[in-house]
Amino acid sequence: MIPARLQAALLPLVAVAVVLGVLVLLADGRSPSSAAVAIWQGAFADRAAWGATLEKATPLVFSGLAVLVALRAGLFNIGAQGQLLVGSVMAAYAGFRLSGLPAAVHVPLVLAVGVAAGALPALLAGLLKAVRGVHEVIVTIMLNTVLVNLTDWLAGGPWREPSQPVSRTPPIAPSAAIPRLGGLPLGFVLAVAMVVVSWIVLERTTWGFRLVTMGRNPHAAHYAGMSVTWVTIAAMTVSGALAGMGGAVETQGVVGRFEAGFNRGLGFDGITIALLAKGAPPAVIPAALLIGALRASSTQLQSTAQVPPEIVDVVLAIVLLLVAAPMLLRRILGQRAVAGDALAVGSRWTS
Repeated sequence: MIPARLQAALLPLVAVAVVLGVLVLLADGRSPSSAAVAIWQGAFADRAAWGATLEKATPLVFSGLAVLVALRAGLFNIGAQGQLLVGSVMAAYAGFRLSGLPAAVHVPLVLAVGVAAGALPALLAGLLKAVRGVHEVIVTIMLNTVLVNLTDWLAGGPWREPSQPVSRTPPIAPSAAIPRLGGLPLGFVLAVAMVVVSWIVLERTTWGFRLVTMGRNPHAAHYAGMSVTWVTIAAMTVSGALAGMGGAVETQGVVGRFEAGFNRGLGFDGITIALLAKGAPPAVIPAALLIGALRASSTQLQSTAQVPPEIVDVVLAIVLLLVAAPMLLRRILGQRAVAGDALAVGSRWTS
């Protein structure tokens, strides 16, 4: 039996994606049935297609979780993209520089490097938010620009693979790679495990209770004796760590190196996934699989159904807009209601 909260996330996800996909294809003069067949063939038809879908979905699970954890604390981590990229490039560096280690040491060490690299910029954003009151959206947007350019410079400069025209690092050592099992990436298993851990922490632990309480009402959390400062810092740091882990898994289990421009958009897709999941960590998995299937089948869509890859981005953007619109309207209407109540009270006291 699917929990009601998970159903509330899944049903709009499927309905909105299907309806909007059909409408956009019809508007572009494409055949929805041909597109559906191409998606099936490119994403689900056989083991290779499933492997491609899981590869695309794995970093999306991490980036979706990263944004979701921050949202549950009442914070908006727009910087998952930069945190994922810096985690990816630092994992690549540890992967090719620390060669000669046994796999049992090298794999978790590289993963830890990626986690730490993603957590540091998020920690900075959390500190500025908690100590100085600087809005985390502004800080993480600016950090995105810094981190994207930093990773491009590292991959095209000091860490560039010798005698290569493209900006990319050398391949990681085999001892640092996350293996595949039967053609399927084991990194997806790690992603599912992190979903379970996140769900347990948010729903069954004291820290998760504090985080969610602060997200619902920081003033009530403060008066209950909770340290809003430390919860803010911790929530942003954990969010960045999850994004960095996604970048490390992408390097270790999919690409095998860091290549500038290859991971663009994964962090921003995480925003769509987190909003579709509606705060429920288990719903991150089907949301990531949906977007992963669209990404994995983009080549098939272009070759067999003549659907440009930009159509996928258009559909995802419209889905994000429609999912975010009710939240924005509730916020606007709620503020108007509060203002109206305050005006009514003031008039009663002054009459």
